[in-house]
Amino acid sequence: MKTILKRIIVDNQERSFNGIFERSYNIPLNTKKIVSLIGVRRSGKTFELYNLINKLRETVNSNRILFINFEDDRLYPFSLELLNLLIESYYELYPQNRKNKIYIFLDEIQNIDGWELFVRRIHDTLNAQIFITGSSSKLLSKEIATSLRGRTISYEIFPFSFKEFLNSKNININLNSSNSVSYIKKHFDDYLINGGFAETFDEEPEVQKKILKDYLDLIVYKDLVERYSIKNQSLVRHLIKYLFVNMGTLVSFTKLFNQYKSLGYKVSKDTLFDYMSYLEDSYTLFTTSIHRNSVKEENRHPKKIFAIDNGFKKLFDINYSEDYSKLYENLVFLHLRRKTSEIYYAKQKQEIDFYVKTDQLYLINVSYDISDPQTFERETSALLEGMNYYKVDKSILITAEKEDTYQTDNKTIHIIPLWKWLIMDNSFNKL
Repeated sequence: MKTILKRIIVDNQERSFNGIFERSYNIPLNTKKIVSLIGVRRSGKTFELYNLINKLRETVNSNRILFINFEDDRLYPFSLELLNLLIESYYELYPQNRKNKIYIFLDEIQNIDGWELFVRRIHDTLNAQIFITGSSSKLLSKEIATSLRGRTISYEIFPFSFKEFLNSKNININLNSSNSVSYIKKHFDDYLINGGFAETFDEEPEVQKKILKDYLDLIVYKDLVERYSIKNQSLVRHLIKYLFVNMGTLVSFTKLFNQYKSLGYKVSKDTLFDYMSYLEDSYTLFTTSIHRNSVKEENRHPKKIFAIDNGFKKLFDINYSEDYSKLYENLVFLHLRRKTSEIYYAKQKQEIDFYVKTDQLYLINVSYDISDPQTFERETSALLEGMNYYKVDKSILITAEKEDTYQTDNKTIHIIPLWKWLIMDNSFNKL
């Protein structure tokens, strides 16, 4: 086995990682912590490791970099002993590096039972910077925190943002250029419908759908069915379809439970909550609660459902073009979620789509078309009610095309197209 390990080590040191796109993450190359990359399958965690390796190679000799992907079939059968042999093999190749800092990249580490014991030990005993990635459901942030006992910092990796999508296509982002804006808006339509998974870019529609379906099958069977020994696969699939079709809408689990009971499913409320929790753990779906001052109060209200990628909606919903507002709202959520997990919706008499508090409080509504005076009145009056209640004087209304500033009673609502809001250097600059 050592012979195989040495060959893999050297092969990866000699390997060229070309065509790696620079994304917006600011992941440190040197820190006292173990660096963990987590996120939905196929979001680009491994490619982010490649990017970090390329950066290291600019200043560090390649023989100080150890990269192993534990989905390599040459390493089968996986065992904890394999990890110990890996370190022994490396130092047999490079004994001089025992006195140097080395960089260890462990991709899909969850394939080895007991990996956390090994990672903790080498972190505590070696002069090494460690990077790990893994399947999202088996390498969750909460599990990492427990397993590595405060030794790690985690970075969430999402499918491409709109700005990353444009950069990957070499689209010049210049809001002062009519030509640039034309290209940006053209590509926004593509991104809105097809999403941000890099492997789907530039593919024909049917191929895109096939790729996304394969992703979803992986999530269902690997991250849910296998891990949690789920026997009612029909219910899981029906639930996923329902949630993707209804992204951006309020879902009452009591009503959902009653609906499944009426359809003949043998299901409990606890089972539905568990399945939803599994989907959230795998970064497939997200929920937001109403903003209240107590968790008990929040839990009494419906949850709002969002998906990791807009592209999944078209797998189930042929008429998605008639529901652009929900696609818009999902993109707004994902943009916010890349910055914080503290996202809510708000409601007094009227509902506000997003209540987000980071450095300050942000109230955001999303409406695809506000040309109808009644729609405009509904959206702005909800924001004004929220601004008065929360004692803030500015808010955002995100639309398809309209850009304006609406002022009344010393309150300001900034109206901005989504395509523009997504590419601003700081999307909250309007506030």
